[in-house]
Amino acid sequence: MERRAHRRVPAKIQGVLLGNSHEVEGRTLDLSLGGAKFESDLNVFPGKVIVVRLVIPGLPAPVSIPEARVRWVGDRTFGVQFQNVEPDELDELEQLIDEYDDAGRSGHA
Repeated sequence: MERRAHRRVPAKIQGVLLGNSHEVEGRTLDLSLGGAKFESDLNVFPGKVIVVRLVIPGLPAPVSIPEARVRWVGDRTFGVQFQNVEPDELDELEQLIDEYDDAGRSGHA
């Protein structure tokens, strides 16, 4: 079994996914610094690169990930691996993951 390189939390974050010149809403079902599981109607296939913009409450602008490579596809769900994420965006993701992780450990998720 493959071991994940990053801590993953069950975070439901609204986002906008761009692929095939289409902009489609979606939401994460789980999230890590290295990628996410999305629920969306966006038509994707393994290997496809999409743009992800996560709308995080309290931030003035979405966290933008210009390269997210689709790793697997299920029924209205798919997993992406984040690539070439800017340091500022990584900091925002890490802070968000820490908040979900802390809430999960205290039972207030």
